[in-house]
Formats: sequence, structure tokens, C-alpha cells
Amino acid sequence: MARALPLRSVITGGPGAGKSTLLAAAEAAGLCVSPEVAREILRQPGGMSLRDRDPAGFAQAMLDREVRSFKDSVFLDRPVLFDRGFPDIVGFLDLSGLPLPGELDRICHELRYEGPIFHAPPWEEIYAGDAERIQDWGEAVASDAAVTAAWHRYGYCLTDLPLAPVSERLTVVQREIAARQAAMDKRPAL
Repeated sequence: MARALPLRSVITGGPGAGKSTLLAAAEAAGLCVSPEVAREILRQPGGMSLRDRDPAGFAQAMLDREVRSFKDSVFLDRPVLFDRGFPDIVGFLDLSGLPLPGELDRICHELRYEGPIFHAPPWEEIYAGDAERIQDWGEAVASDAAVTAAWHRYGYCLTDLPLAPVSERLTVVQREIAARQAAMDKRPAL
């Protein structure tokens, strides 16, 4: 039985929780991975200053790229694992004290990830800053709380990843994606 769309999963959580490392391992293991749009923007000329001087504009840039990535995923023939998703942008705005644009709220309701949605919880032992990750530990924990609340606000159930080596985390991701894909494949086509 053919399916109409690929399964779209997400890894979310605050900065420095091991998402990028896990996504690199997932890609090396053959999973289709969609990179984090915020990091792509931050690495471009003017990206860091956009985030600093115009957080609402930064959020809009993330949304535009995230929508494009989401829509492009329909052309894939296998599950896709996204590094963050639309509710992460909501969490960023909430944390920044900025209003939620109606367009973003609508997109969060209409463009849905089939899941599972993996949550990489804060993990102080592996936390480290870098050129784009400028938050200290307390800010990273607050960011995690904001994005987690945003995912729950839009009705998603999160699967917490263990504070364990990347190989164990990858096993959880692979197992959960395979189970969800098998369940989707059993549903009758509309």
C-alpha cells in the first residue's frame, strides 16, 4: 500500500542538548535529515546581527525557510527527520517576549508533523557554547522550557530522549520512526 507523504519527525529541545550530534549520526545511518534553519541563517553574513537587532525578522526568516523545507519534504520517498520545527519558532518568540504572528499560529495548526517528535532535554554535562550558540546554561534551560511548552500548546506529544550516548539515542529514534512509519503505512489511503 503506497503512502501519499513521507513521515516527518522532529528533534527539538534547547541549545546544547546533543541534537546536532544525534542528527549527524542519524544521517550517517541513512536517515534523511533536514538541517536546522536557524543555524543556516546565523552562518550567513548578517545573520547574527539580524537575530540581535530584529528578533521578529529573524523569526520570520526561520519561518520562511522552515515552510520551504517542510513543503519540499513531500517529494521525498522516505521519512524525514527535521532539526527543529514550527513550534520552536513560537518558543523563540515567547522567550523573546514578542507577539505570535497569526501566520505562524496558522501554520502550526495546519502544517503538521506526523511524528514522532523527539525532545533532547537539557544536559549540562555536554552543554558547550559555540559561534551560533551564545546562550549560557540558564538561558539554554529557559529556551528548552519555551520550545517544549510551544510543542505542547499545538497538541504534540514529545518523546524524551535519554541522557545517554548518541548510539543509544539513535536507536530510540530509529525504533520510534520505524514503528510510526509502519502504523502510517497500514492506514488506508484517502
